[in-house]
Amino acid sequence: MIHRILLPVAVLVAPSTTYGVQYLTVAAAQKAIYPQATLTPADLRLTDAQRKAIENSSGVKVRQPELKVWSVEGGGWFIVDEVISKHEFITYALGLNMDGSVKQIEVMDYRENYGGEVRGEEWRKQFIGKTKDAKLKLNSDIKNISGATLSCRHITEGVKRLLATYEIVLSK
Repeated sequence: MIHRILLPVAVLVAPSTTYGVQYLTVAAAQKAIYPQATLTPADLRLTDAQRKAIENSSGVKVRQPELKVWSVEGGGWFIVDEVISKHEFITYALGLNMDGSVKQIEVMDYRENYGGEVRGEEWRKQFIGKTKDAKLKLNSDIKNISGATLSCRHITEGVKRLLATYEIVLSK
């Protein structure tokens, strides 16, 4: 007869304070948005006057005067931007068509413990075709995702700011 003795086992797991996933590199995001195009770096430093004009037009503060921008062969722009979620930054890429409308948005890095649903294609598709004249307001023309409200709001505001940047700086 075999006797089994069950001993209690404790598993200790240190709680994670940060969470981060890089979904796309810059090169991968460029290929996702512009699979066949050649992109040329065109990084930009905004003047104080441009920053103020963008803030006035979009209603969104410009945190950094430097922009990571590429011009797209045949027309259009590719921009890498960061917005704060609740505690951490979200890095995303915005592709603009030749007319300044949104071609596509891709979430590249998401660093929060929750709210990563903003990566979902259905949510990101809401931005396609939007221009500087779009309302771009959460719970109006952009739907919120429960549990990801700050991520949704801040990405929406970031896109609004970048569309104003196109209008004021890049389209000239």
